[in-house]
Amino acid sequence: MAFDFKKEYKEFYLPKNKPVIVDIPAMNFVSVRGKGDPNDENGEYQQALELLYGISYTLKMSKKGDHRIDGYFDYVVPPLEGLWKQSGTDVIDYAHKERFEWVSMIRLPDFVTKDEFNWAVKEASAKKKADFSKAEFFAYTEGLCVQCMHIGSYDDEPATIEAMRNFVSSEGYAVGISDKRPHHEIYLSDPRKTAQEKLKTVIRLPVV
Repeated sequence: MAFDFKKEYKEFYLPKNKPVIVDIPAMNFVSVRGKGDPNDENGEYQQALELLYGISYTLKMSKKGDHRIDGYFDYVVPPLEGLWKQSGTDVIDYAHKERFEWVSMIRLPDFVTKDEFNWAVKEASAKKKADFSKAEFFAYTEGLCVQCMHIGSYDDEPATIEAMRNFVSSEGYAVGISDKRPHHEIYLSDPRKTAQEKLKTVIRLPVV
């Protein structure tokens, strides 16, 4: 059976729909940075997804080619994630998605070193005849956070976030969003195939 990060690390990917404090360890990602409304069909976000999945599957399917990665094991490509912010505020304004600054990303297994990542960028660029140079190897140590499963439309997230902030306060912490530790989401549902009211999104906010 392929290693599934969601199942092996349920505390990070499958929280309940009640807030909980969790300490997130260091992880590596393939990432693409950009700006603008993620719903814009011709925007940077949609282009970023092509780069992320292109590199993720190049690494996963390397087992079928001549390139061998030390420590490789078969795995399920982890879910899409995103770090989100808007200039001048630590509260997301969902009415103005055009103001988003984001880092879209997919987790990498620990056996993917920076050198192996660079190989995947070159390999994907050659095979798909496209420019993958915007993709970055991103090492992220998130630390102490509050997280919660949000079920429903992305536009309905403020109610879940308010519950998270109230929980954090009751536990003696404060939400500590900053440029280095922004609002974080993990997408467990495909919005193209799932009704909005059934979408599952992990929301994670840093605490101090």
